[in-house]
Amino acid sequence: MNMTLGAQLYTLRMYTQTPEDLDCSLAQVAKMGYETVQISAIGPIPAEKVRELCDKHGLKIVLTHTDPVRILRDTEAVIKEHDIMGCEYIGIGMMPEKYRSPEWLAHFAQDYKEPAKKIAAAGKRLMYHNHNLEFQRFGGKLIMETLMEAFTPEEMGFTLDTYWVQMGGADVCDWLKILKDRIPCVHLKDMAVQGMQPIMAPVGGGNLPWEKILGILKEQGTTQHLLVEQDICQGSPFDCLEQSYQYIKTILDGGK
Repeated sequence: MNMTLGAQLYTLRMYTQTPEDLDCSLAQVAKMGYETVQISAIGPIPAEKVRELCDKHGLKIVLTHTDPVRILRDTEAVIKEHDIMGCEYIGIGMMPEKYRSPEWLAHFAQDYKEPAKKIAAAGKRLMYHNHNLEFQRFGGKLIMETLMEAFTPEEMGFTLDTYWVQMGGADVCDWLKILKDRIPCVHLKDMAVQGMQPIMAPVGGGNLPWEKILGILKEQGTTQHLLVEQDICQGSPFDCLEQSYQYIKTILDGGK
């Protein structure tokens, strides 16, 4: 399976709040060479307009981060919006805070099971994006393990985020293999160190083993979309996206 290389627009959230700004930002993303985008944290722009602007710049929408409350309470409308955008994957960007405790974790699956089934019946897939909190243990079991057991692969996939796996004290390469059949989308984000603190860095600007990571993904052949994300940039987020693109392409193209 050939993997597309895309930009997670959360990286550019300051520059995507109006249709005009989104238009300009998408133009720059396309110029860098990206093929796809994830829609996240943009302004209140109708799905039709978002699709129009992405089509204008030859960018396919492959994933979103959508308000979890809307996924839960307004599932049909969310599915319709994704139909308009031509997007298969409907993402939860972070577990809502009330579920992040031993007492309430089980309620997440109870609440989102029905929306997940409706999304699957519509030919799409609910996606869960991890942070580091999923690598804490409740009753001896990782939250990630609980989520894996609570939903079938058809009901929920995972947008594995390389930086947050590392922040959780887990091994990125191990988790790529564990989730082999459940990671159609992967967030590529590097970790560097500044003094005593970890910081987010462009891919290739930190310490994650990218040749090994990308090698596993290519060998497994189950990931469709690689999406570059950098929540916090030390400089221009546009420069960070371009640096990441150039580094990843070099590895994917075999060092050429």
